[in-house]
Amino acid sequence: MAEGEKRSMGKFFRGVGAEMKRVTWPTRKELTRYTLVVLGTVLFISVFFALVDTGISRLVRMILG
Repeated sequence: MAEGEKRSMGKFFRGVGAEMKRVTWPTRKELTRYTLVVLGTVLFISVFFALVDTGISRLVRMILG
C-alpha cells in the first residue's frame, strides 16, 4: 500500500468518525415505535399478497378446471 493511500484511508476514517458524532440517534421509545410500524407494515403486506395469491389461484383453477 502506498503512503498516499494510507493517508487517504486515515482521512476517510477520521471523517467517518466525525460524521458519526453528528448523528442524532433515536431514543428507545422512538426505536420501539419504528420497529412496530415496520413489523405491522410487513404483516399487512404479507397478508395482502397471500389473499391476492389465493384469489388468483382460485380464479385460474376455475378457468382451467
